Amino acid sequence: MLSFKGLVTSELLSSVLQIMESKMEHIEESPKIRKKVYNVLVECLQNLYHHIDPDNPKSGDFLESESALFMISRNVDSYEIKTGNYIPAEQVSSLREKLELINSMTKEELKEYYKLVLSGGELSEKGTAGLGMIDIARKSGNKLEYEFLPINTVGLIR
Repeated sequence: MLSFKGLVTSELLSSVLQIMESKMEHIEESPKIRKKVYNVLVECLQNLYHHIDPDNPKSGDFLESESALFMISRNVDSYEIKTGNYIPAEQVSSLREKLELINSMTKEELKEYYKLVLSGGELSEKGTAGLGMIDIARKSGNKLEYEFLPINTVGLIR
């Protein structure tokens, strides 16, 4: 339905949300499904936007630290939202642990964990409490699929 790779801005995110809302209305998706997809999409895009790493070193114009990608597709009976951005290698382990913890929880455990994190009020250095991934798992009703790919720009030939 939609894909993008490049610089992520708040204006871009607003446009994407408007486009997707319009597309789902056009295909006459049910209001319940539209709301669920829209809410999950908002969380995914906010995670992308808030977790851009402007301190990530660049190599020429290949690795744009403020660049990300996302794809939204509609399958026969579901929607799929894929997002990706650059993160420092030293953050992979802790992010993987958070994702595995979220994926190990039942629907009720996710609800309680969400409340616990919300009441804990600890903000990350990015100013978020880490609720986005929990909320995505809760709203989608699915496990979060993820993959970390190493990026090496040394000796890159174009």
